[in-house]
Amino acid sequence: MSSTVSVTRSDNIAVVTIDNPPVNALGYNLRKPLHDALGELRDDATAEAIVVTCAGRTFIAGADITEFGKPMQAPSLPDLIEMLESIKKPTVAAIHGTALGGGLELALGCHFRVADAGAKLGLPEVKLGLLPGAGGTQRLPRIVGPEKAVRMVVSGNPIGAAEAHADGLVDAVCSEDLVDNAVALAKEKVASGAALVQVRERDQKLVEARNDLAALDAVIADATKKARGLEAPLICAQSVRNAVTLPFEEGVAAEREFFIKLVTGEQSAAQRHLFFAERQAAKVDGVGKDVKPRPIRKVAVIGAGTMGGGIAMSFVNGGIPVTVLEMNQDALDRGFATISKNYDISVSRGSLSEEAKAKRLGLLSGVTSYDDLADADLIIEAVFEEMAVKKDVFGKLDAVAKPGAILASNTSYLDVDEIAASTKRPGDVVGTHFFSPANVMRLLEIVRGKQTSADVLATLLGIARVIRKVPVVVGVCHGFVGNRMLSARSAEAEDLLLEGALPQDVDKALTDFGFPMGQYAMADLAGLDIGWRTRKSLGTTAAIADSLCEEGRYGQKTGKGYYLYKDGSRKPEADPKVETLIEKVSAGRNLARREITAEEIIERTLYPMVNEGARILEEDIAARSSDIDIVWANGYGFPIGKGGPMFWADSVGLAKIVGRLEHWHSETGKDVYKPAKLLKDLAAAGKTFTAGA
Repeated sequence: MSSTVSVTRSDNIAVVTIDNPPVNALGYNLRKPLHDALGELRDDATAEAIVVTCAGRTFIAGADITEFGKPMQAPSLPDLIEMLESIKKPTVAAIHGTALGGGLELALGCHFRVADAGAKLGLPEVKLGLLPGAGGTQRLPRIVGPEKAVRMVVSGNPIGAAEAHADGLVDAVCSEDLVDNAVALAKEKVASGAALVQVRERDQKLVEARNDLAALDAVIADATKKARGLEAPLICAQSVRNAVTLPFEEGVAAEREFFIKLVTGEQSAAQRHLFFAERQAAKVDGVGKDVKPRPIRKVAVIGAGTMGGGIAMSFVNGGIPVTVLEMNQDALDRGFATISKNYDISVSRGSLSEEAKAKRLGLLSGVTSYDDLADADLIIEAVFEEMAVKKDVFGKLDAVAKPGAILASNTSYLDVDEIAASTKRPGDVVGTHFFSPANVMRLLEIVRGKQTSADVLATLLGIARVIRKVPVVVGVCHGFVGNRMLSARSAEAEDLLLEGALPQDVDKALTDFGFPMGQYAMADLAGLDIGWRTRKSLGTTAAIADSLCEEGRYGQKTGKGYYLYKDGSRKPEADPKVETLIEKVSAGRNLARREITAEEIIERTLYPMVNEGARILEEDIAARSSDIDIVWANGYGFPIGKGGPMFWADSVGLAKIVGRLEHWHSETGKDVYKPAKLLKDLAAAGKTFTAGA
């Protein structure tokens, strides 16, 4: 019938096959012929039932999000589902791969669903700052129950076929011959002559919630407790609740109004920006499709401490064997005990089975000699952040690693080119900056040295996806992208305290902005003694932080830092002693303390960060502004509802940011406030980072 939709027959059953590579997205080029085909089959008496299936590697994996925010061409997805529901003969969705978003909503328009055993089903729209806009929040509760629907829609996480079957979302699961099984089910329903009931008409699983809304509200409160200022999770939950309290048509109408509100809002625009930015980050200059990655069958990690252990866990979680090197057996035993404990926590939470834990631990081995790393394809060092130590490690690796092995440094700041120069194979050397805890945090900064080979970058971009990391390739400079900008954000932190702010004031401004944790609470978590030791080695000072350390206030580890942590609690409490200490240091410098507003705190912390991002772009340390946004959204807790620092700066207005930077530069004379040339040029031209850099 068209290039995207075809119809075949299996006896009296019509099989509609969708073929819109790569993921069968529901764009207009698919919706129109599918709507036409379904309309013809509805009126065709020779077709006694209809099976909807997909070619390629997946069922419909969602809508075509490039159409969001644009006038929708008819037929819309709701039109398609309405067409399905108008068919008075059995309709069956045959699902393989993923049925996500609009794909699952379309499947819910069928009477029945059959899934391949490996299929995943879900409504992930919340991750784009949206809610399902084609009846998903109204049909899903009617088939799995409102409590389960709330958890699925608010998290956006898909469920497997077995779980979907147990919940009633699919009617059958098969390990092979999916379409044949779907056809067989259709024939069975035709032969039975049983009354057909659309999902929209099934209210049985809503009855209990209607009689006990308080229980549903408790589930909603739990599911949305980590929303942190995001609108979509709360609206998703409310829309599911509407399925319980409103008639179907009213619930659908309200859902559509919610969708329009979100799709035209700033948060969804920001989250969609990050969605596309993540895909753009995979496009690296000089690394085309013709560049073949090196095979990675075995990984070695040097160091079994916090970072080394977390990195090792990341790879075994991805099914890749890892050898961990330590200097002695005791250090290995301690590291492996910590890894096992971390997995035990996952088991206790129900997110990992004992079998899966045993399988992952079985992929780990420990050694105490560099010679035992000779068969590794990728070796990552996670030793102390000191150049002499790093160069010594790489010199030893150069002597034992096999030809073609990738040698990677998990450095946060150091010069990868200088590290590479300690080997005879600089093309094989690269930076892999994991973020702590490495087994949890998604970001991976891949640091490209001057001589790093293209196939090394291709390999790491590919392996990052295997271990579920978001990779961003960056250039060599002190701190790369993330930590360099973090330094700019922190540059005025001490002065803010000296001039009148308190730690809790600065942290509240940042958490109100949307960060999960404020600057000083984060410093307490990391340990103030680390920065103190670094400042001593560099011969620099930080009056307030140094004074705290001199009193043994190292943060959470000592129960006190910028904040007080009572009885081993991790909850920070304002400490009057810190206020007294800060006031004393201010007085010693003859500074008259004043009120500092949240607006000033944001200007003096986040505007310099944006400015440093512009300098990073000028120097080609980052390929594009959206790469910077990906780094900060995935590695530093920048609120996803604001799209990353550069996207957020565009929304604030670059001219405004330049003006305030110039103001603070004239007030302080500090270079961190001197506007970057790129920032000034874009502002003068009325352009944005997103469109112009």
